Amino acid sequence: TVPIFTCGGNITGESGVIGSQGYPGVYPPNTKCVWRITVPEGKVVVLSFRYIDLENDNFCRYDYVDVHSGHVNSQRLGRFCGTFKPGALVSTGNKMLLQMVSDANTAGSGFLAVFSAAHRHERGDQYCGGRLDKPSGTFKTPNWPEKDYPAGVSCFWHIVAPKNQIIEVKFEKFDVERDNYCRYDHVSIFNGPEINDARRIGKYCGDSPPAPVFSEGNQLLIQFLSDLSLTADGFIGHYKFRPKKLPVTTTPPTTTTQPVTTRPTPLKYSVALCQQKCKRRGTLESNYCSSNFVITGTVITAAMRGGSMYATVSIINVYKEGSLAIQQAGKTMSTKIIILCKKCPLIRRGLNYIFMGQVDEEGRGKIAPHHFVMAFKKKNQKGLNVLKNRQC
Repeated sequence: TVPIFTCGGNITGESGVIGSQGYPGVYPPNTKCVWRITVPEGKVVVLSFRYIDLENDNFCRYDYVDVHSGHVNSQRLGRFCGTFKPGALVSTGNKMLLQMVSDANTAGSGFLAVFSAAHRHERGDQYCGGRLDKPSGTFKTPNWPEKDYPAGVSCFWHIVAPKNQIIEVKFEKFDVERDNYCRYDHVSIFNGPEINDARRIGKYCGDSPPAPVFSEGNQLLIQFLSDLSLTADGFIGHYKFRPKKLPVTTTPPTTTTQPVTTRPTPLKYSVALCQQKCKRRGTLESNYCSSNFVITGTVITAAMRGGSMYATVSIINVYKEGSLAIQQAGKTMSTKIIILCKKCPLIRRGLNYIFMGQVDEEGRGKIAPHHFVMAFKKKNQKGLNVLKNRQC
């Protein structure tokens, strides 16, 4: 017998099943349903989506399910829509909250999820995560470096600098279960003190250390989640506080006796980025290790949107995949790349290039003016193969 799923409720116990209202029928429009899960004290909640089918949108603005680690004022573990199933989600305590919102136009059967109680992971007498407010410090996965991090871990490091400083984060070693979309085990870094998808700097997994990360303000949140399946070595990272540097506007001399002062005005990221000199720095070798991905490919489509160019690249060879999303049709592989400043570097449809850059949370390659892009010729192939076989 299929249980009848209603709109929200309070659920207690060691395990259970939650479904959207009317599942597996189409969920109703204009609703907001909240489920509050409580498992026994001393345990954590592990939630796995078995099925999800909600109106699709890249930012999940219309119909979505939010999952929070607790009932009140708690960390959001994620927002989900479409048919994309996330990996297992783990709360920090014995409570979890799900909220499903639908607008006037609905599409799909909703969701079905199961939860269970699991033992909270302890490292000695201390849980992983915590508040970090010294000028510099280190954070690492449980068990580092003696053995793999355990399954079912949820860690949050909240780094707080003085008001006039920013934070730099670097990963010394990094090995987290690999997936093209980092759905399972992953590290997410957010500007500010809380999980907020709009303020996420990046989502990382695989065995390549992410590029150094700088905060916009004086707070960062680093989240590490592992599900209940594969584990890996984990990571060790370091942070330090740095002075905030703002571009200062200068004013021409004036004839007034009072000095004229202007306040520093922070530039928008993309504008500041596109004002950089368009110059490729370094060599193939020096850029290889600092890049999330390295591929060679042919540009098959290139479309302008705003100040950026969105390109589809037919892949010739993958030297370093990282978390880049690669589609395969038969023997043909392709990927999406965004040139953040459309003419820097300037690429043309039909030509072959070497691309080295970073990857956004949706698995797309991002190329900024200082990243390494050059025309690909057969003579480069030998050098790239040597780099691929060398440890960074």
